Amino acid sequence: MTYNELHLKPGSSLSKFGLSAAFLTTLLTIITFGIAVSTPPLSGPLCTVDGFSYPYLDIASRFPRDYYWMFPAILLSISTLMLIVAVYQVTPSEKKHFSLVSVLIATMSSLILFLTYFVQLSVIQPALLVGESDGISMLSQYNPHGLFIVMEEAGFSLLIISLLFLTPVFSRTTKVERVIRWSFILGFIFSVLSFITIALLYGINREYRYEIAVITITWIELIFSGVGLMVFFHRLPKCVI
Repeated sequence: MTYNELHLKPGSSLSKFGLSAAFLTTLLTIITFGIAVSTPPLSGPLCTVDGFSYPYLDIASRFPRDYYWMFPAILLSISTLMLIVAVYQVTPSEKKHFSLVSVLIATMSSLILFLTYFVQLSVIQPALLVGESDGISMLSQYNPHGLFIVMEEAGFSLLIISLLFLTPVFSRTTKVERVIRWSFILGFIFSVLSFITIALLYGINREYRYEIAVITITWIELIFSGVGLMVFFHRLPKCVI
């Protein structure tokens, strides 16, 4: 099945869903990115001020200032999955196995990131306020060796892989599809190169260096591909019968 056999009508609910998901994903990425950039790390190797140190129990005063970016990030984990599902729905049948794999991997990524941020917002601060400090140091975002960093690395790495599996879907030679396709390819290449470089330089003591790298790469990729997908879904009814 080709795009011409999808029989979408102009203004169809599917094209509107895809356009809305692409717009929401792009907007939330820009918002999350902007807030995160204005929230510099207060621990670890890139901390430029007198920050926090193990066991990270004196961080209560940083709530909610250092957590603002997680609110749109939670929504972003959902909207990204919605966008990938929309792409799956318009994928020609001979390529649908690629986008199905993408949906499955994106589901894992979305679940990991959603739970990671939800735990930070719903567990850390309440536990600290009542003096329940057991295990907080391992869960805290301020711990450069903690679960938060590792879970983010896993979640965003899976999302990068998920988007790579959408590459064959956008194989036509239109400018928009080339932008989308190359954003997926370059995102994967840069994430792999950043991991290899950081691993060679720092070994297992990479702390949050790769986390910052893969998040930055993913968000830039989502902005470029999100804009491209907005155009793609807007034009889709015009490309089908």
